[in-house]
Amino acid sequence: MISISKRQLGKFLVVSMFTATFWAGCLSTVAAADKIAVGALRFTSHAATFVAYERGYFKDEGLDVEIKFFQAAQPIAVAIASGDVDFGVAPISGGLINLAEKGAIKVIGGVLHEEPGIDGQMILASKKAYDSGLTSPAALKGKSFGITQTGSSFHYVAHKIADKEGFARSDIKVKPLQKVGVIIGALKSGQIDSWSIVPHIAKGLAKGPTVEMIGKVSDYIPDYQVTTVFTSTANASDKKEMVKRFLKAFSKGADDFNAALVDKTAGDAAAEDMIKLIHKYVYVSRPYEKAAPSIRNGAMRINKNAKLNITNVKDQLAWFQSENMVSKSITIDTIVDPTFVETY
Repeated sequence: MISISKRQLGKFLVVSMFTATFWAGCLSTVAAADKIAVGALRFTSHAATFVAYERGYFKDEGLDVEIKFFQAAQPIAVAIASGDVDFGVAPISGGLINLAEKGAIKVIGGVLHEEPGIDGQMILASKKAYDSGLTSPAALKGKSFGITQTGSSFHYVAHKIADKEGFARSDIKVKPLQKVGVIIGALKSGQIDSWSIVPHIAKGLAKGPTVEMIGKVSDYIPDYQVTTVFTSTANASDKKEMVKRFLKAFSKGADDFNAALVDKTAGDAAAEDMIKLIHKYVYVSRPYEKAAPSIRNGAMRINKNAKLNITNVKDQLAWFQSENMVSKSITIDTIVDPTFVETY
């Protein structure tokens, strides 16, 4: 028979209580993870979200993330306002600004960014239009230009080209086609004359027989803050710590992406791993061998620590106001909460 002294029994009970408390704490931490949804497009430019998700950076910050995919930017803003999505990565749009005016949305950081020396968004022409003389953006006067929706980033780009080339904005005939896939089909078939898009899509199209590259967006909008990260006003005001944890994890994903494919400081193996990770979300219908070159060649800078070029965001707001798409009473403070990241 085994005998246990009172002293031994006491030690056993203390250890048991400590162990139970430890595991209860662990279970409590797991249970306390914030469930959030992140809106995204199937673009390489959304890689920071994909990397943070795949490499557990969100989990490390106590976030249980679901990625929800959209066909265009403005519906993401609507989903934020309705509560279907907690964070979004997308360009500034008229819909986003109007929702910000209603107190539903706040921009909290910067994502994709045009940078000298790094391939950025490219201006494309259909082969039909190119053969008819559309060989540079200066020849866009009187031509059609594909956009998703009125007030989208594509619309902004078209008008900035017109401004710099010195012809009326109305001389570019913008064609709202709702979805990127529809725009691609219209451009390749010659139903529209031109478009602008991020390099991982543009380079692939320009390699084919039906599309030509005629310019770069960076020549018309230097230091362009192409996309931003935003959340609900309620999250920004009432869940600041959760927002900070999201941005911390998101920024780690951006750092990995930049090191692997933009700065190329992480080595060849890291670059290959990054491309394979992104391929789970981008060009998923293509075999890896065909998708990899477009992903590799289309990498643009993602802002470190979600730093925000507020100067360019102000320019975008001014454009929306000049086109009477948003109220002239809206200020940058209506749109942006600058407390989470560095702005410049």
